[in-house]
Amino acid sequence: MRKGKWLGFLGAGAVMVLLVAQPANPAKQTDPAVERIKAMMTQMNQQLKARGENVRIGMVEYITAWDKAGQTVYFDDRYLQLGHHWIPFDPYRYGVRDIFWLSDLTEGTANGLSFADTQAALARAMATWDSVNCAFIPLVQLPDYGMDWGYVQYLVGMGGFPGWFADITQAGWLPGSFFDLLWGPGASDVIIGVTFTFWWVDSVTGEPTDMDNNKKLDVAFREIYYNNNFPWGIDTGWPVDVETIVLHETGHGLSLGHFGKLFQTDANGKLHFAPRALMNAGYTGVQQEINGTDNAAFCSIWAKWPNK
Repeated sequence: MRKGKWLGFLGAGAVMVLLVAQPANPAKQTDPAVERIKAMMTQMNQQLKARGENVRIGMVEYITAWDKAGQTVYFDDRYLQLGHHWIPFDPYRYGVRDIFWLSDLTEGTANGLSFADTQAALARAMATWDSVNCAFIPLVQLPDYGMDWGYVQYLVGMGGFPGWFADITQAGWLPGSFFDLLWGPGASDVIIGVTFTFWWVDSVTGEPTDMDNNKKLDVAFREIYYNNNFPWGIDTGWPVDVETIVLHETGHGLSLGHFGKLFQTDANGKLHFAPRALMNAGYTGVQQEINGTDNAAFCSIWAKWPNK
């Protein structure tokens, strides 16, 4: 185990932030589901503060399946226009260039699939991001030690663990009630996957930090959850393709946001994106490669890693 990170006691200057996908005009959000998740984020951050943690949930990003695209929801709208990324050689994250990830095997089986097939698809997705040739991060897998990882889970009373171990935690496939609790009734029929971003915060001011002065808020860690209210498949548009959704949410885990213009066909209500890309805010079928706009976005963030 890595001292400090296991328990989340990583020193002064860090706070957890929860991330959600970016809407066209987030400053004017009035969606009840958005207000619900913001209220839940407030409650969870109050718990983190009471526990003496130097992290806060600041942003939540999610992908949807049906009549509306996923969003990015910020805990505090002051940070809408700011970037967010890890600090290379961050002493609070082991002081190395690596980005560590793990898969929570206690909740590692997608609805309709075997454990082995689920985890194989997840591993393929992680390997795809690790092999993008413009950058060598690297992405390094850690063992899960049989733990039920997931700080968000813990904070809402649905299992989990009050701490973190990896930079990116694939926290597993949770029941629909987890999503309904956070977003309100009916969310479990819409949200396929979600990424929570935790930011470091200053222990005195409580404000998110920018310790390397790159005008980006400092990421502490991220947690990714998948919705087991949906049927899941391998290489299938429907049931939902595991590899595609893991690739998308891990894109958020690697600091990519949503992009692509959204429009709807009035005759059938279907959503379309231009360009069609892995990081579209809505699921449009199997996409297991990183190219075009997805590749460009990744390279713009990671090509100079670990330089500032």
